[in-house]
Amino acid sequence: MSTGSAGRVTRTTPRRPRRKITDSGGDGTLRTTLRASDGVPVDARYEPGPDGSDGLAIVLAHGFTGDLERPHVRRAATVFTRYASVVTFTFRGHGRSGGTSTVGDREVLDLAAAVAWARSLGHARVVTVGFSMGGSVVLRHAALHRAPEGGPAEEGRTDAHADAVVSVSAPARWYYRGTAPMRRLHWLVTRRAGRVVGRHVLRTRIHHRDWDPVPLSPVEAVPLIAPAPLLIVHGDRDPYFPVDHPRMLADAAAGAAELWLEPGMGHAENAAGEELLVRVASWAVAKFSTGCPGRDAEHGY
Repeated sequence: MSTGSAGRVTRTTPRRPRRKITDSGGDGTLRTTLRASDGVPVDARYEPGPDGSDGLAIVLAHGFTGDLERPHVRRAATVFTRYASVVTFTFRGHGRSGGTSTVGDREVLDLAAAVAWARSLGHARVVTVGFSMGGSVVLRHAALHRAPEGGPAEEGRTDAHADAVVSVSAPARWYYRGTAPMRRLHWLVTRRAGRVVGRHVLRTRIHHRDWDPVPLSPVEAVPLIAPAPLLIVHGDRDPYFPVDHPRMLADAAAGAAELWLEPGMGHAENAAGEELLVRVASWAVAKFSTGCPGRDAEHGY
């Protein structure tokens, strides 16, 4: 969906994203405009968690047609702030961010800017959590931005790598049209009339060109993520991507990923209830600490 693929981005330490603080709340909340490495402005928000900048940060990547202010994104962020500091941001082509959506290609650059921002605020550990399109982006981002060799990043560095990854309701492969919702989405993305609907009805500005080259697919990205912990979450009633997608992703990890198939769950943020969000946050916290307050004793995380 773009003239240049984010798959070409291989730097672990991108140039520091330029940002302008437009709002600073008394509770430590920040509202910022980041710049992705290709210059696209990215609307971003930071909310401190129980441990402030000394604790874990979760970077939340929304689905297609979402943005950081949508109620389902705010709901997930609110749950996550009980366990960690949270960065939410709006992908290019959506909401107050600039540019046009490439439906999962150059969005990797937006996520990299958000992760680097979290590190610049003092967070040594960052977990990315993505939903639907954002779920594919966190997988590709983790494959393309690897941790520095020799262990964790040094204090003060703003590396764009994720220390752990959670992908929710993500596709395994591109160009999937096996369900009615995905056929409608392809019409929205590939047809001029569809892009008009996207802009004026869904507030999503979609790039008009095909991908060239086709970016690394999620299933191709998964084997490159280890040793970073990976959690794949998917509903068994997802109307967009049936359960062969998460199983394909888990198989590609060759034992290096956890797979949660959620009974009765539909698709992405709208279908993720509070109980699931708590388990996801607890899983993230448990990867980097022991005996942390707020861990989910019932599920062992």
